[in-house]
Amino acid sequence: MTDPVSMRRDGNVAIITIDNPPVNALRHAVRKGILDNVIAARDDASIEAIVLTGAGRTFVAGADITEFGKPPQSPHLIEVIATLDDVKKPTIAAVHGTPLGGGLELTMGCHFRVAAPGTRLGLPEIKLGLIPGAGGTQRLPRLVGIEKALPMILSGDPISAKDALAAGLVDDIIEGDLVAGAVKFARSVLAAKRPLQRVKDREDKLEDIRANPAKFDEIVAQHAKKTRGLHAPAAAIEAIRLTLDTPIDEAQKKERDLFLKLVVGEQSKSQRHIFFAEREAGKVPGIGKDVAPREIKKAAVIGAGTMGGGIAMNFANVGIPVTIVETSEDALKRGMATIEKNYQMSVQRGSLKAEDLSKRLALFTPTTDLNAIKDADIVIEAVFENMPIKKELFGRLEAIAKPGAVLATNTSYLDVNEIAQVTHRIGDVVGMHFFSPANVMKLLEIVRGKDTAPDVLATAIVVGRAIKKVPVVVGVCHGFVGNRMLSARSIEAEKLLLEGALPQDVDGALTEFGFPMGPFAMSDLAGIDVGWRSRKERGVRNEIADTLAEAGRFGQKTGKGFYLYEGRSARPDPEVEKLIVDASVRMGVKRRQVSKEEIIERLIYPMVNEGARILDEGIATRPGDIDVIWLYGYGFPAWRGGPMHWADTVGLAKIRDRLKELAKETGDKRHEPAALLNRLADEGGTFAGLATAKAA
Repeated sequence: MTDPVSMRRDGNVAIITIDNPPVNALRHAVRKGILDNVIAARDDASIEAIVLTGAGRTFVAGADITEFGKPPQSPHLIEVIATLDDVKKPTIAAVHGTPLGGGLELTMGCHFRVAAPGTRLGLPEIKLGLIPGAGGTQRLPRLVGIEKALPMILSGDPISAKDALAAGLVDDIIEGDLVAGAVKFARSVLAAKRPLQRVKDREDKLEDIRANPAKFDEIVAQHAKKTRGLHAPAAAIEAIRLTLDTPIDEAQKKERDLFLKLVVGEQSKSQRHIFFAEREAGKVPGIGKDVAPREIKKAAVIGAGTMGGGIAMNFANVGIPVTIVETSEDALKRGMATIEKNYQMSVQRGSLKAEDLSKRLALFTPTTDLNAIKDADIVIEAVFENMPIKKELFGRLEAIAKPGAVLATNTSYLDVNEIAQVTHRIGDVVGMHFFSPANVMKLLEIVRGKDTAPDVLATAIVVGRAIKKVPVVVGVCHGFVGNRMLSARSIEAEKLLLEGALPQDVDGALTEFGFPMGPFAMSDLAGIDVGWRSRKERGVRNEIADTLAEAGRFGQKTGKGFYLYEGRSARPDPEVEKLIVDASVRMGVKRRQVSKEEIIERLIYPMVNEGARILDEGIATRPGDIDVIWLYGYGFPAWRGGPMHWADTVGLAKIRDRLKELAKETGDKRHEPAALLNRLADEGGTFAGLATAKAA
């Protein structure tokens, strides 16, 4: 293997280059290579300045997280940065791509930082349940101030080179050749004899908060809601607070202790599991690098309602022209008005520039003429969830869509194979299940029909990534993965109400668990009438929800549902409590006190059981795929790692045994443990072990 770090000279300037594809991660050999070359340049009297840069598509994009949990090997990143800190010659980090995490911490050991246009810089450790562990919580505030640094660290989101320059994180933006520009910058520092102040010695950006410590708590309070229940944000706040009154060397030791405690904690393990699971979800059996996706230059969406409009926005957001089709002018106008309103809200929030609003809208071609889809490379239907309607539409699409166009259905429950059968191009048909609101939610469940062509599946995956979604491929069954598991939870939620719980009890237990909202608040938000109409079509009744719908209580949109609403603020409704108690009496169910622990078991254990069946049937490829679906589509807390990972932490034998008890108590066969769950519990196995065995 070639050395991942090398050094060359440009006259009196040493250029140290990190070359560890694909993202120059800071594995042990890279850290050692940087240290050895920095020391060599430091000790060479003929070298007057040092430029540190990265080869390939990016400067260092972070630590090698595969080393987490393994015995640490010296030199640690802290040692490398400490050596850089002590160099008495100008040191310049020349960065491009995504200098993140340990990569950004490395640059803050240098005297100066220059960046290529388009560079994104950040400390994303919080997204892995961690904090920066090599001085990031101490150096970033010294460069940009606490008011800028604290939100950056708590969100983990990167900032642009332009914003970094304005904040003081970088000293210049280099147009053209980055390394040549960095060498020129180094020589200008030498010529001007600029003072070489270490970042760790800077204090000026801390003075305002030190003079008014209450301001620190004000900044923290702005992020309280998003950090509830999470260990890493609390540790980050504690570490950043040290900049106010603790010498930096002592503060860095405390930062490291906090980091090491988080690394071995369950929250970070869960978040790192999701990180790797998301990567693995992109590996689809039968879709190798030899399968080329079809080219997508134009899109079409059938339906301009909430879902169709949101789907269409995803294409416009990335510059892909999209034709949006409705059956009437009124419906089309309503749909486009909603799209424009959504964009205007983005402008108000500052996430979209005002001048870009008209550019986005110009990419839409609204029409009532279905023939307008004839030049689209991908057509996505988002019409009513009704099999006859969808089949009739696909029969028409076949005659209009150009040869080779991908025909996608946004169905959330229906059989993709049955829909495909009405066409003579069944290989072109695929499911692309978006989640509401489609322009916001990150999950895209891609449903692989039995005859879906490999290149069509590859195209759906590539399109999903292009429109900023997290695509996960699943097989065909009623509800696929996410909604099939959700159905198991919904049935238990209704039973809990009949047995003694109230909506606020059930929702409260789930929000305390970490979900953004419980099943009844979610039903009110989506509209109780949506599920009601679907159940009527299938001849199924949900006693309490359907009684509410029949009384015109559709949720937030009518001001009444499971809760009473003033705007979006919900409060319990005595009428609903009476309705629930009456239903219990009518159905002969004796009400009792239901604990939070039982609510969690009753709602999530059946989901895990259904997930095991889904894996056994091959509907999902990996347990991690299910976890990614539930994280990005249904709000499962990332710090618990998804239902299947969480089940491993609880213990599969414990879950299996409780399900057996429930099956015996209720006589409900749905609670009978799945064959896979039984086998793993008997063997003392885990879903993670199952995934590892499959990969091997």
